[in-house]
Amino acid sequence: MSKKDFYDVLGVSRDSSDRDIKKAFRRMAMKYHPDRNPDDKASEDAFKEVNEAYEVLSDQQKKAAYDQYGHAGVDQQGMGGGHGAGGFSDVFGDVFGDIFGQGGGGRRSHVQRGADLRYTMDLSLEEAVRGCEKTITVPTLVACETCDGSGAKPGTSAKTCGTCGGVGQVRMQQGFFSVQQTCPHCHGEGQVVSDPCGTCHGQGRKQQTKKLSVKIPAGVDTGDRIRLSGEGEAGSHGGPAGDLFVQVNVRDHAIFERDGKHLFCEVPISFIDAALGGELEVPTLESRVKLKIPAETQTGKLFRLRNKGIKPVRGGAVGDLLVRVIVETPVNLSGKQKELLREFETAMDERQKHHAPKKHGFFDSVKKFFEDMT
Repeated sequence: MSKKDFYDVLGVSRDSSDRDIKKAFRRMAMKYHPDRNPDDKASEDAFKEVNEAYEVLSDQQKKAAYDQYGHAGVDQQGMGGGHGAGGFSDVFGDVFGDIFGQGGGGRRSHVQRGADLRYTMDLSLEEAVRGCEKTITVPTLVACETCDGSGAKPGTSAKTCGTCGGVGQVRMQQGFFSVQQTCPHCHGEGQVVSDPCGTCHGQGRKQQTKKLSVKIPAGVDTGDRIRLSGEGEAGSHGGPAGDLFVQVNVRDHAIFERDGKHLFCEVPISFIDAALGGELEVPTLESRVKLKIPAETQTGKLFRLRNKGIKPVRGGAVGDLLVRVIVETPVNLSGKQKELLREFETAMDERQKHHAPKKHGFFDSVKKFFEDMT
């Protein structure tokens, strides 16, 4: 039986790029793979055919011979059913090697960057708004000074793993399916330390607590992060250290609440000040300011003090301070004070509609509500 044209097998044109050929092979190989089509002789034959076609078209020399002489040009080079020139094992590793962390059978680098660390820093509102400098203590992994991070005893060195040849992975062949696994001997390192360092016990790193000075910029808020480059865990085999991210958490304040660049506070006032008006001292983060309360101010009235808030850490206009006044009901009254209030209430009742329009309007609505019900 004559063989199919290799380009037709992969479903590509003769001017297709290497990348397109590889993508086509990936698609066809996954479609006809025996693991996906158990006990299917037709799929198995198609899989072999796809493998053979890719072995030729992925090799520039073989592809040139095939383009010029057809199947005769490559059959002379030992291509028989996809088992020549290294077989499917090499082809599959070339295309799908990235899945297992290694492409094309190359040796992987053992140098690895250290892990990033996170530290949560609690700040008072004043510290967050004004900025400050803090000293923190962070437990981390640092490079072992005795072995200079190699993990081997001074005067010795790590040796290439004899099981994986330094690759860190071993290939397992199961029929047509070739997979790579982490080397059980060196655990993926590619090297073994026969005489480990006595300080770090062959790890190349050791646990250590270090103190760091952190500058907190003015205006930070909860959720902001400050990056300290290179202050994370040390890398392995001489790799660069990770980073330390300081996560800001601003504690609740006794007086102020924060909303971005704005501040909010509640100030109690007497019902005398609310009725007649007056002047109050209102706290800000910098000092005290005078706030004029107009006569007949109702509880819950909101006053805005411009530019008394926070300057954002990323720049922009300073926020405002929003002051909400709360009318406080008198408590612990003497007999004389109670008597005076009753006299005041009597005087108010005579012209309730004029002096307390909200109260009068509310009870008029209640009265009408019950009348409508009957």
